[in-house]
Amino acid sequence: MTAHPAPTTALTTAPATAPAKDPSTGLAPHGGFDHRMTVCGTDEDFVAAALAFLAEGLAAPDEPPPLAIVAPDKLDLLRDALGTGAKDVGLVPHTDWYTGSAANAVARAARHLATDAGPGGRCHLLMEPVWNGRAGRSPRESAEWIRYEALANLLFAPTATTAMCVYDTRTAGSVVIEAARRAHPGSGVYTDPARIAVELDAVPLPPVPAEAELLPEPVPEAVRGWAVARGLGAADADLFAAAVAEAAALGPVTGALLWGEAPGCVCEVGLAKRVDDPLLGFVPPADAAAPAPGQGLWFARQVCAYVDLRAAAGGGTSVRLQYG
Repeated sequence: MTAHPAPTTALTTAPATAPAKDPSTGLAPHGGFDHRMTVCGTDEDFVAAALAFLAEGLAAPDEPPPLAIVAPDKLDLLRDALGTGAKDVGLVPHTDWYTGSAANAVARAARHLATDAGPGGRCHLLMEPVWNGRAGRSPRESAEWIRYEALANLLFAPTATTAMCVYDTRTAGSVVIEAARRAHPGSGVYTDPARIAVELDAVPLPPVPAEAELLPEPVPEAVRGWAVARGLGAADADLFAAAVAEAAALGPVTGALLWGEAPGCVCEVGLAKRVDDPLLGFVPPADAAAPAPGQGLWFARQVCAYVDLRAAAGGGTSVRLQYG
């Protein structure tokens, strides 16, 4: 999704009544999690929306100070606007928070709620993904961050967290913003997260190249050796092989294909069974601070740039893992 400039707007959405569970997934798209969105096109629009949200957080009972995770220039605006009150608000550059993939952002948020939020995850978070950086660097990357925004409604539904996502028309662009509206309750176009995941998965992946190497069984030693030969360092090759092993553990495995060069080494694992869970690998484990092998696709998503599940011929599933 290419970012195009959009007219200046200022819209803060409020949470909607929770829609009924999707009969196909049994999942409720929105629960206790209050997931809002504000669209701004000027510094003044941003400051007005942010100050109102932060004031709400400061007045909320049983909560830590609200946290603003936005672009560094917006933090400067908030410091000026808050004056001496800036000491009562957490101010974090979004480049320090969003340091990896969208799956890494899930882990970071889960860790924050586990260690720093109030009872039941009570906290106010003002959040701006880096749409003029990693999140917006390609249609592929932007799609993964929209998936993150959508699935957040399911992943954090049991919490009492209040989050407001900032979308600046000067950096995010109209295509991203319109996609994001569908991921936020109260926008008027909110769409079930599972449906958004299905739509994103309907976009074809690049074809497997003719030179891909076939492995009947993706045993870690073979994957590691192949990755080292393609330029991955030993530590990265170990992580990639462990991620592939976690995908293979969903088996039974029908085979695996390997291609690419470091850091973009790719392995596609064929599974005999169909895997349909849109949350697979996104639900934080009990110890979100230390994901490790053995935690299934959660670990794979934490160490790989992309993990894609697609329906395969004969009712099976292909799991494609791209390391970098």
